[in-house]
Amino acid sequence: MKGMIFDLKHYAIHDGPGIRMTVFFKGCPLHCRWCHNPEGISLHKELMLMPNRCARCGDCVRSCKFGALAQKKDGEVVADRSRCTLCGDCERVCQREAIALVGREMTVEDIIAEVEKDRIFFDQSGGGVTLTGGEPLFQPELAEALIDRLHQIGIHVALDTSGYAPQETFLRLAGKSDLVLYDLKLMDDSRHKKFTGVSNQLILSNLKALDRAGKPIWIRFPLIPGVNDSQENLKAMADFLLELKSVKMLNVLPYHKGGVEKVRRLDQDDQFEIFEPPSQAMIDNVINYFRGRGLIVKQGG
Repeated sequence: MKGMIFDLKHYAIHDGPGIRMTVFFKGCPLHCRWCHNPEGISLHKELMLMPNRCARCGDCVRSCKFGALAQKKDGEVVADRSRCTLCGDCERVCQREAIALVGREMTVEDIIAEVEKDRIFFDQSGGGVTLTGGEPLFQPELAEALIDRLHQIGIHVALDTSGYAPQETFLRLAGKSDLVLYDLKLMDDSRHKKFTGVSNQLILSNLKALDRAGKPIWIRFPLIPGVNDSQENLKAMADFLLELKSVKMLNVLPYHKGGVEKVRRLDQDDQFEIFEPPSQAMIDNVINYFRGRGLIVKQGG
């Protein structure tokens, strides 16, 4: 069983309880305009250039047999991605890690080998492994096999998901997880389509079904000014969540510009938008509103 992974983050403290290892699955059916991990949207490997690290030596250009790389007059390397075969020759010759292929095939046992390195931290902190992305349910066979294997060796599993997956698949994998971190972005369907590319009807339906199954849920709400900070959206979200019995916490995740540089490195500027991060006053107001409605709320998560 193999799948495409784009990162493994050790010692994570914001992706569920305790100290965790976060496994980033590549591929996502949503295309959020603010995405913090744009390299996780495509299921396939991608070429990423990091000009701030580049020595402008030209080794990568000379290594490319397909003419996909060139240097501008100032020495900056640019890519013709239509010619790139993702062979990796440029990555191998770069001395400063200024060029990389994002995404690598890994088996379940490849991932488990990394997990085992952190087991002592899981045991001491009540942590475990979190499957995220991208969207783990975009590679359901790998996600399910990994969940099963982690439970075989006694590791707590959290599933971080948008909920946008066939309900049968979603409930099967969520049911096998110990905790579900559920992303909830916008309650209005038309605005959800505008900013993520998909309807929210399946997402809301799956969340209701998960609640009926009694699985512990932490809601993750990315706060993006001008997108989902309106009183109308906050009220609709609170009304919806208060009808659910299994929601244990609401994590408010303030937007940051961490994905902007990644977008530039992938040459995908036209596919995303840059928003202004919320002020602490706005964050506090949103948290206080949700708390005032009776929800357990935390900044970050």
